[in-house]
Amino acid sequence: MAPWTSADIPDQTGRTIVVTGANSGLGLSAARALVAHGADVVLACRNTDKGEQAAAAITQPDSTRDGVPGTATVEELDLADLASVRAFAARLDGPVDALINNAGLMAIPEQRTAEGFEMQFGTNVLGHFALTGLLLDRITDRVVFLSSLAHRLGRIRLDDLNWERRRYQRWLAYGQSKLADLMIAYELQRRFVAAGSTLRSLAAHPGYSATNLQSRTESIQDAIMGVANRFVAQGPDMGALPELYAATVPDVPGGLFIGPDGWGESYGHPIPVGSTAASHDREVQAALFTACEELTGVTVKVPTGAR
Repeated sequence: MAPWTSADIPDQTGRTIVVTGANSGLGLSAARALVAHGADVVLACRNTDKGEQAAAAITQPDSTRDGVPGTATVEELDLADLASVRAFAARLDGPVDALINNAGLMAIPEQRTAEGFEMQFGTNVLGHFALTGLLLDRITDRVVFLSSLAHRLGRIRLDDLNWERRRYQRWLAYGQSKLADLMIAYELQRRFVAAGSTLRSLAAHPGYSATNLQSRTESIQDAIMGVANRFVAQGPDMGALPELYAATVPDVPGGLFIGPDGWGESYGHPIPVGSTAASHDREVQAALFTACEELTGVTVKVPTGAR
């Protein structure tokens, strides 16, 4: 079977898809591909000026495709501020077919969110968890969480999710956040099944893809990863394929983890991939889900039956 590419995205006309962090990197590539296939994409961005520039660029007429592409609208969303998450959810009007929780931070110096959470856990996990919970009664099809190969580094410390008792280590904090995203995706799918819901929850990872994440560590690692981006990493259009596959393939089952098919899952075309034994610990999944509800103040109410 031929490798799956963005050309295989089914017609998305009439579908509304929210993509967080869609003004750059993987999110921009995903939004561009979705609009080109007819979707109405909401670019949920912290920087709305950059979001508007991205929206203008990706809605230019596409000479390679018949008909008019979809639309791109910009809404402010700061995942590091739960008040912003709530305001975004309140402003969003109408049903959402798919939510792609794409935005993220990687290996940054120790910082805190508006609520005092460790920044990577607060943004990558809690902001997206709250957003998912607040939109769930309007989602008609699926939710996609972006994880990472770095989930393999992760350990869930339920007694110290926000790095208040340990010495902060940026890469381990990133690994914990990406393991948490994956575990929440698995747990949410289990809750969908238990409720008899037709909604689906999936996770994806981009392999090693060149984006602006590699320039925000504020350390010598930025220069090292900059070189790797030029000579080793795949581009963001390839890196976005796993989340696009998870968000658009009609018959893809919930509960899958989608990643690249190349060596070490670092590059290539999207296929279902495995994850660590720790990611499948159902007891920790459930406890993490509960902890996220408590930290965000958002109780996830899973709908029953068909949507």
